[in-house]
Amino acid sequence: MGAPKYKRVLLKISGEALAGDKKQGIDDRILHQISGTIKEVSDLGVEVAVVVGGGNFWRGRTSENMDRVTGDHMGMLATMMNALALSDALEQAGTVTRVLSAIEIRQMAEPYIRKRAIRHLEKGRIVIFACGTGNPFFSTDTGAALRAAEIEADVFLKATMVDGVYDKDPNKYPDAIRYETVSHDEVLRMDLKVMDATAAALCRDNKTKILVFSMKDPENVIRIVKGDTIGTLVE
Repeated sequence: MGAPKYKRVLLKISGEALAGDKKQGIDDRILHQISGTIKEVSDLGVEVAVVVGGGNFWRGRTSENMDRVTGDHMGMLATMMNALALSDALEQAGTVTRVLSAIEIRQMAEPYIRKRAIRHLEKGRIVIFACGTGNPFFSTDTGAALRAAEIEADVFLKATMVDGVYDKDPNKYPDAIRYETVSHDEVLRMDLKVMDATAAALCRDNKTKILVFSMKDPENVIRIVKGDTIGTLVE
């Protein structure tokens, strides 16, 4: 087998992916399946950073009567729960991990410091970024785009429940067309729903490649780093 296509990747997983068919909380089988896949990627010699959402525990925008800042802070704590669960599953699988938090929770995670994160990656540790950017009004997609730029990831792997970027919702429109490649400008201009506009603009401005693919089969992550053409490349 040849060398992996990428040396350093940032993988964004939604909180809902960890819930599986349960729709909320964490499905232990799915958690260990995903962690096994991430370990296999790391074993190929790829430096792996992960951002995980918190939607399986809390979605602040669903609470209309709550202060937005409070709701977003609760969402950050939800990402921390998922980060700790993923870290534990990875450690059980035999890897070394570090959870780095954008907000200070010293008893549970290291504070995020860019150079420290890069050093962990260089040592072969799997780094899990928790709590988004540490600021309200920003999604975990934006947090992932920021971290991908900061650690100079070769690609931002955006795991979704569809197999790429479409011109319209493929779950509603059978005639939806999937793109193999698309530019950052086209994503923003056509409002293609790859991620929120702030995250997409951040990737465009920092020339961060985004690869959107389906996480329904976690093995797709391994295929991607080996060089298979999967999903939609945004560059």
